[in-house]
Amino acid sequence: MATIKDVARVAGVSTATVSRVVHNGGQVGDACRARVKKVIAELGYRPNTNARALVSKKSDTLGVVTPRLSMTFFGTLAAGVENAARENSYKLLMSNSLYETETELEAIESLREHSCNAIILHSEYSDEKTLQELARQVPGLVLINRFLPSMANRCVWLDNVAGGKKITEYLIERGHKQFAVVTSVYQNNDPQSRLTGVKEALKNAGLKMPANNIVESTANMRGGEEAVQELLKRGAKFTAVVAYNDLMAVGAMNALQDAGIRVPEDVSVVGFDDLYITRACRPKLTTMSYPIEEMANYAAKLAIDLSTNPSNVQNRTHLFMPELIERNSVADIS
Repeated sequence: MATIKDVARVAGVSTATVSRVVHNGGQVGDACRARVKKVIAELGYRPNTNARALVSKKSDTLGVVTPRLSMTFFGTLAAGVENAARENSYKLLMSNSLYETETELEAIESLREHSCNAIILHSEYSDEKTLQELARQVPGLVLINRFLPSMANRCVWLDNVAGGKKITEYLIERGHKQFAVVTSVYQNNDPQSRLTGVKEALKNAGLKMPANNIVESTANMRGGEEAVQELLKRGAKFTAVVAYNDLMAVGAMNALQDAGIRVPEDVSVVGFDDLYITRACRPKLTTMSYPIEEMANYAAKLAIDLSTNPSNVQNRTHLFMPELIERNSVADIS
């Protein structure tokens, strides 16, 4: 691989001149600049960005760590980060944590080895003390989809309690009084927060939901199917199903329809996230929009600001709100 010294030797100039040409700076004559660019092209020289970052104390690399990029939700998150990276002329490095704390920390360390000072981290299981230490080490570390009061200026998060409450109030307004919830077995904050919102809305309306009407399962279509099958096996009575996310909601609709129960004529179903599948399934799914791409774009810009000019982002809050998206999976039975 060609080095800056190779380019300088072939072009007959100093390495400082090559550096000025590469970075479009300094006093370099047009003829000399053209000659250096020609040699760079002929030798296939590529600047060493890590070395450049060490010299300038700056990095133009943006990192993102999510549990699994192949999942639609996290792929959308990555797309939002990528848009911000392009807008700010940053290169993007991505890594999976695979829902493992140790792998998550290894991914962050790998990004740091590439001089990455701005990192968007979707961390579900690392404890607060570990994350605080990472924040001290990484100037532009931003947590997405998680709120820690001690790191509030670095957290971009969604009000899941408000989302669960709003979608339940929507169902109550349409006459529903008997509810079931299919929620995620994963031990992170989101499932419990959304369930809290559901219970708050029911309590405010003077309604009760039997504990028997809440089923935990994996947060995918198969999990939604199995949760509804369990509800039917228990003999639970309900006219509305609130699902933890859209994938579980679609699985729930499939299980209901397989059992001869019409959606929404017999049972209404709602989800959370507003993934593309909500517009492809039948009936089209009523859900709460999780603006994850917008949040990720915002988080990436925040990470860049924290790593380059932290005084601009002090004492700012970064809370997003979900929005109700009404489609065809809810019947008005009032």
